[in-house]
Amino acid sequence: MNHWPFVLASYVIVLLSTVAVVAHSFAVMRKAENKAEQLSKRK
Repeated sequence: MNHWPFVLASYVIVLLSTVAVVAHSFAVMRKAENKAEQLSKRK
């Protein structure tokens, strides 16, 4: 049985998961930065 389709599928899953984690982290970081900026403008 050829193993390359499973290897390729594993790489695709890891790549998509990595992109999802980076995108989520970026979104949360931007939200936190905006919240911190709003807090600093209050004073």
